[in-house]
Amino acid sequence: MEHSTRIWHVINLGDALLAYGAQEQTVRAFQRAFEASNRPDNMALFVRHESDGRLQCEVKLYFSPEGESVARSLGAFPCNVPSFHDLSLVAGAYRQH
Repeated sequence: MEHSTRIWHVINLGDALLAYGAQEQTVRAFQRAFEASNRPDNMALFVRHESDGRLQCEVKLYFSPEGESVARSLGAFPCNVPSFHDLSLVAGAYRQH
């Protein structure tokens, strides 16, 4: 699949109970960049709550490769392609190939 060869990015917003404001700010910034780029195919921002065996969940935002510039501007780090299990689209557009 084409998207698996490109670099994804992630931001860990930390504790889900405290991350709402930061998540909303990130989604708004991403949406502005998406609109300014003429809504490109597969420029997407996803969210997932992950516990990794801990008591509290952490909120992680995943940027598709097409959103790399906005991801970097928001402080995201390169990561492996995330599993799409329990991943929710929160901004942009994405169609798996």
